[in-house]
Amino acid sequence: MAPYSGAGTGGGAEEWENPFVRWMRTPRPKARPGIWRYGHVPRPDDEADRISDRQLLGGAVLALLSGLLVWSLCWNGVIGIWLWPFDWITLDAWRGSGPMVVAGYVYYGLFILLLAYVFGRIGRWREVWTRFLEPVLSSPEPDRNQGDAEAEDPVAWPELRAAGLVGEAEVLGGAARGGGMNDVDLVRIARAWESVRARPERLTAFAGSVRRDGPAACPHPSGLRDIGSRAHRHDLVTGQVRIGAAPDDKRNPHAYRGGGIALEAGVLGTGLLAVGPAGNVVGDRVTGPVAELLCLQALTGQAAVVVVGAPDAPLGGDDAYDVVIRIADPSSQHDLDLYGGTADPDEAAALLAEALLGGDQADWAHGRPAVTALGQLIGAYQSAYGFFPGIAELRGLLDGDRTALAALRRDCAAVAQGALDGADAVAAHGAVAALRELDARERQLSRPGDIGALLADRLAVLDRPVFARFFDPRGRGRQFSMRAIEHPMRVRIVLPERTHAEASRVLARLLLAQFTATAPARSDRSRFAALVLDDAARTASPESVRALGRLRAAHAGVVLGLRGLDDVAEPVRGPLLAAVGCRMALTGVSTWDGRHFAEAWGAEWVEAEDVTHVPDVSGGLIRRLLRWVRQVFTGTKAMSRSVTVRTVERERWSASELANTLPPGHAVLSVTTVEGERTPPVLVDLHH
Repeated sequence: MAPYSGAGTGGGAEEWENPFVRWMRTPRPKARPGIWRYGHVPRPDDEADRISDRQLLGGAVLALLSGLLVWSLCWNGVIGIWLWPFDWITLDAWRGSGPMVVAGYVYYGLFILLLAYVFGRIGRWREVWTRFLEPVLSSPEPDRNQGDAEAEDPVAWPELRAAGLVGEAEVLGGAARGGGMNDVDLVRIARAWESVRARPERLTAFAGSVRRDGPAACPHPSGLRDIGSRAHRHDLVTGQVRIGAAPDDKRNPHAYRGGGIALEAGVLGTGLLAVGPAGNVVGDRVTGPVAELLCLQALTGQAAVVVVGAPDAPLGGDDAYDVVIRIADPSSQHDLDLYGGTADPDEAAALLAEALLGGDQADWAHGRPAVTALGQLIGAYQSAYGFFPGIAELRGLLDGDRTALAALRRDCAAVAQGALDGADAVAAHGAVAALRELDARERQLSRPGDIGALLADRLAVLDRPVFARFFDPRGRGRQFSMRAIEHPMRVRIVLPERTHAEASRVLARLLLAQFTATAPARSDRSRFAALVLDDAARTASPESVRALGRLRAAHAGVVLGLRGLDDVAEPVRGPLLAAVGCRMALTGVSTWDGRHFAEAWGAEWVEAEDVTHVPDVSGGLIRRLLRWVRQVFTGTKAMSRSVTVRTVERERWSASELANTLPPGHAVLSVTTVEGERTPPVLVDLHH
């Protein structure tokens, strides 16, 4: 798919020959959240009560003919009452004189205006004028002068011209007209210019880069200006990816009907949960488009993204990413940091505890003891060797391996003694504290129900030969740490979900915990950070759900794909739906899943009509006789119809509607912006 698409608005031969120029000049009006803004035409506010064109024109013509008929009857004397007011207000002395003639014509004119007003109101002539005649007869806007055109034409780069960078604006404008620029270049350079406005000392470097490199100025660290191929429709000026269109359905809000539906960072920052069990529709229609959008925005410097999924997930090719980590694949050129780049043993322990115990509701009560036990061992290991333990070492320590514990104690004591000999009080204090924590851990090993055995069992799924070359605690080789999202990174992590399903779930929880801990701690939050989990089964826990709420203020968001809410423990299903601002139910959800969405979307006040039919017993003898004859011949009684209109509260989308009436390839979506603006659920056709 081309990097830009859509119809332009006007223009001469140059615009028709250059689709990129048309794309730049296409209007993008402000719209409600979730509406595709590229070329969007807002729907008139009064269109909810709009009558059809045929009905409007027919009524106008009928009113005109009726008015002419009334005037004809009056003029020909059939209706004489219309002249009575004229006789009352004129003097008898005027009869047969000039003033009488003048007064007569004035009266005729006023009466014709009265008829036109009355029948014009009946026939809605004003609406006919507004809808049909005014657009045709309205004069075109006068041509603007060249200076005004350049001031508003994005191809001329008016911001640079206003700052005195006329030569640089000519370079970029020429590249746009000549086809040497794409949408990634446009947005990347525009963002660089925004940084120059914030820090004027960068102006010289910016101008030099534009003069030297033209549209390739201010490059991404990879040097790339586009991803290999695009499967979805994007508008990087607004930062949107189109996922479908809202049908002209009465259940959809009026402003959304017939328009495109899109996702962007402004709504993804509140979190997105998409549930759809039908095949791989979540990846095809939701996580795939979002991942592609964020990869493009990373090339413009606006985003950093980590995409997690199975090898066959439709999340784009390897050429769309800077780093591709294929866990359990010997050919993988990159590794994953098990501890997320942290140097704090307590934080590392909390991340690991969430990954190991967060997937099972029965293990949630052991969270605090697990963090304590892991912190004791990780801290002691770091004090002894200067780095965190690997999978095999940590499993042995948790399992109570006496040989490993004795060696760790011996090395910690040696570090403490060496620090004392070197008069390093800080290092000595740390080593002594590590020995004290190690003593506490050994005492806990002898107690029944010690948490160490449970943690060792959970960790065993990662202690396999296929994972031996991964998770190197010393960081040797090309290792990715979650703290790299400070930069505009594009990272794809491939999990072995088919061959090592449980290990994949542990790693998915680990990555979610690392992201929710790292994203709020970034020093530069101007860049949107996102984690896309194509399959987020068994990743939600009370701690992770609470962490999702902290991302909104950190300019970060998480996209979670689920095949069903059964993959989420019952106690956190409701809190998870409440924690995310964007909820999406796709075709095929069950009634039980639909119930949770229906509760999350709430109810609204609607007008309901109750129609009752009762036997007609009104009228006199003749009317009753006619009803009796009708009943004899037709076999049915005459009924009277009674309509009662009530205002009632109904669910916006019921569980039954979501489960049974959603057409194939459709979804119901509601979004919330980071500013707090909410939209009601919208029916979306994902094929458009």
